[in-house]
Amino acid sequence: MTPSIDTPAVNNDNGSNASPAFLDTQPGSDFNWKISLKDKVIAITGANRGIGLALAQVCLANEAAAIFSLDIFEPGEEFAALQKANPQRLSYIRCDVTSEESVNSAIDAVVTARGAIHGFIANAGMTKHQPAFDFSRAQIDQLFNLNVFGAFFCATAVARKFIELGIKGSIVFTASMTSYRPNRAAPSAPYGATKAAVRNMTHTMAMEWAKHGIRVNSISPGFIKTAMTYFVDQAPDWDLKMQYYGGMPRLADPKELGGAYVYLLSDSASYTTGIDIPVAGIVGAW
Repeated sequence: MTPSIDTPAVNNDNGSNASPAFLDTQPGSDFNWKISLKDKVIAITGANRGIGLALAQVCLANEAAAIFSLDIFEPGEEFAALQKANPQRLSYIRCDVTSEESVNSAIDAVVTARGAIHGFIANAGMTKHQPAFDFSRAQIDQLFNLNVFGAFFCATAVARKFIELGIKGSIVFTASMTSYRPNRAAPSAPYGATKAAVRNMTHTMAMEWAKHGIRVNSISPGFIKTAMTYFVDQAPDWDLKMQYYGGMPRLADPKELGGAYVYLLSDSASYTTGIDIPVAGIVGAW
């Protein structure tokens, strides 16, 4: 639920008592500071499986009114089970995030179905781990088209919708610890570059859209156990690498990321924008 607003009048340079736009983001004195997604409509790209599906589960557990998965793949059994356990609260809309037209159509469908959209997780992405010399131009293009251009199209489309609807919404990107430093366990120069681009977009978009009350942040996961990373802890030198890394020597359950996303999507994060939160058990990609 959007917090009530107490906006003090100030005397601007032109002598008027109009309130500057940035003051409109302040929560009122009666704001409920419980961290919750109650009454919020959240869209998550790539939520039919993996990290996205886990984030949907955590958002539902934190009282989100509705979660929409925007995904190019058809839902599987795990999605169907979560949907059955949360009737009328989890939906799927086919969306190709690399297509601006598809993204705009999906966001319009969310608003048509629920009358609003309050939060957006730009999570869809892919990775490929191999030496830099082995990457073809086509492989690099595929990584950037999905991880960077797709994230950009989603963020700009939903921000325009927030402004159109007068909603002070929240956008959260899924970045990566590889945006900070190389992943020694599974190196990928192009993938790390795409996630570094996502983190930079986070800061710049947060700066540009703060005047609209739109917050933009990112999460940088470390080693997360998904279908794309199943092989990481199967490497014969995994234990040795973990001794080198220190920290928590394991892959995380994707749901362990959820708390950070819920916070950033919630109204309790009303003064949090332009940051990245590493969720990496210290290990991450150090």
